[in-house]
Amino acid sequence: MGLDVQKLKSVKMLVLDVDGVLTDCRLWMDSNGEWKRIYCVRDGVGIKALAEAGYKLAIITGAKATDVRARAQMLGFHHFYEGAVDKRPYFEQLQKDSGLAPHEMAYVGDDVFDIPLIQAVSFGATVPEAVDEVLECAQYVTKRAGGNGAVREICDFILKYGFYSKN
Repeated sequence: MGLDVQKLKSVKMLVLDVDGVLTDCRLWMDSNGEWKRIYCVRDGVGIKALAEAGYKLAIITGAKATDVRARAQMLGFHHFYEGAVDKRPYFEQLQKDSGLAPHEMAYVGDDVFDIPLIQAVSFGATVPEAVDEVLECAQYVTKRAGGNGAVREICDFILKYGFYSKN
């Protein structure tokens, strides 16, 4: 399951799951009773670089949490959908909202809810800790772990080979 750069050539948007992709899947509750996550700074640098290069960014997550919304806003995500247990309707809405087709998107997810999106886009990726069903259907499995540079790895590939790249 190596990198097929041809699948990246049409990519104009990166769509991400959150828990297990932008985080390592661990949560903790703060003293105010709010769930919190740890995010990787390197992933954020890659995401910002994509936006600066002209790529669109989206999150489709099952979570509904203040820290997720704050992270998405801070990184400048263009589209944000939360509370998505079934991600397909949100993915259809993203297509309408963005004007982009699935073949113009890359998606990174790690659980069974992500499979329809991984299979629909031009470049569907996952992280090494993903559930077996996702590992079996993803086109690419990152070398880095979720929440520890996996998203940066995908961002770097898109910057190098995606629609707006010079390659």
